Amino acid sequence: MQPLVLIADEMHPSLLPMLSAIGLEGHYRPLINRSEMCAILGDYAGLVIRSKTKIDETLLQFGTQLRFVARAGAGLDLVDAAAVQRRNIKLFQANAGNCDTVAEHAVALLLALLTNLVRADRQVRQKIWDREANRGFELMHKTVGIIGYGHNGQATARRLSGFGCRVLCFDKYRDDYADAYAQAVSMPEIMAQADVISLHVPLNDDTRQLVNDRFIDSAAKPFYLLNCARGEIVELEALVRGLESGKIRGAGLDVLENEKLNTLTPTQGAAFGYLCASDNVLLTPHVAGWSHESYQRINQVLVAQIAASVTDRPFAV
Repeated sequence: MQPLVLIADEMHPSLLPMLSAIGLEGHYRPLINRSEMCAILGDYAGLVIRSKTKIDETLLQFGTQLRFVARAGAGLDLVDAAAVQRRNIKLFQANAGNCDTVAEHAVALLLALLTNLVRADRQVRQKIWDREANRGFELMHKTVGIIGYGHNGQATARRLSGFGCRVLCFDKYRDDYADAYAQAVSMPEIMAQADVISLHVPLNDDTRQLVNDRFIDSAAKPFYLLNCARGEIVELEALVRGLESGKIRGAGLDVLENEKLNTLTPTQGAAFGYLCASDNVLLTPHVAGWSHESYQRINQVLVAQIAASVTDRPFAV
């Protein structure tokens, strides 16, 4: 009998035949709830999740046969990695699966902000032909600071280099990470020089509300802010104050600190209302890493890791 893998979230249908090719039998249960999962998890050698399932000690105690947990995405903020490690369970994530689409989305947000693209489109549809008010800025020669230089940060730097940008990068968790596309510098150097700051860090205790009043005030000049990482990295009230003061020239946000928009607190609602009314803010619904191509590529990246570490059947990405 093949080892069983529980797929507890929506995934591209290619995952099942990929798992079968490396000797695993996938059970696709995207609508399963937590109590149902606890009841059956003991039968499974693997668990594949996306964003709805929190992996903690309470859940893991039911996974008596678990050999791996695979997260179909880049972030592990819903996973208690220490608890997984204590049980000698392998932990996989698809960092490389959607880095290209995240990078393209970040650059798209930046270009749209610099060129007033969305506002100009809305105005022309209303028969407003205002060229001067929609005069934009060139991306060429801008200094872009990338905070977090993993797969997503590197892919973004590669694309920005083609626009003639000067790209600086800082990563607290890596050494010797500079490459042909970005110069490794300190965080103070980014704050002193950046015209654009793009966030590509995981959500953890170090990065939660990293962008706050102190962060914004420490920037030497007004800057554009891009966040295609996690919403909780940016304190929305501080962002609003930065936009009001002009210290933040514009913001491209694919993520928000509370993405369940029907549950916003009064404070969150006020900040969200300001962002929605701002011409220099672009909002997208956490889709930076969610292209048609990346949906399938994430499966390929995960299965390759599983094959290399858990089974004896190789799988080429």
